[in-house]
Amino acid sequence: MLKSVLILVCAAMAAAAVEAQQLPNLSGNYRCQPEPSPCKNGQTFTVTQTGDKIDFKDEKGEAGEAKLTSNISLSAGAPWNMLGTVTSGGAIQWSNGTQWRKQ
Repeated sequence: MLKSVLILVCAAMAAAAVEAQQLPNLSGNYRCQPEPSPCKNGQTFTVTQTGDKIDFKDEKGEAGEAKLTSNISLSAGAPWNMLGTVTSGGAIQWSNGTQWRKQ
């Protein structure tokens, strides 16, 4: 019984620690760096952020959404369908082989 209570308390503390993570501020203007893959969805992007919700739009007006899944990772939905990692320099490295650098 005591072991079960301790496991529940530890799980609750771990969940609280994840919720307390400071999310990065990704709002701003970005330029796609085609390394190693070419930039297929535009060259420049405007990113706005509300909490863990990320909205972005390229220079052609095509928009997308992503969600911060942790303080270093995000997931973009359709039609972009890619995962991203926030680098220590504030860039976003995408699973399609491109990187967005903050301008």
